[in-house]
Amino acid sequence: MVTSITSFGRSGLYDWMIQRVSAVVLLAYTVFMIGYMLFGSELDYQQWKELFECTAMRIFTLLALLSMAAHAWIGMWSISTDYIKPTGIRFLFQSACGLLTFIYVVWGIQILWGV
Repeated sequence: MVTSITSFGRSGLYDWMIQRVSAVVLLAYTVFMIGYMLFGSELDYQQWKELFECTAMRIFTLLALLSMAAHAWIGMWSISTDYIKPTGIRFLFQSACGLLTFIYVVWGIQILWGV
């Protein structure tokens, strides 16, 4: 039996909602970035620097980063509970996913905000 202890949300519905909201955020970010690259003049380092110096863009990027982390965690948790039956192996897999997700979020924040 799988318990909800390692789940991201309080229930399956809550996890489902987080996945859907995070997917919308990721879609908006992707569409914006593709549009910026397609319709921007010749992009160079200075333009990228100016784009990411804007506080609104940093917040949007941080929101996308956190959305990606939540989306990935819920997805990997769901896959692991469905397909990895031995508890020890599932725990190791989920622990590795959680640790990597945390590392990527901290690393992204450091890159984004120059901490």
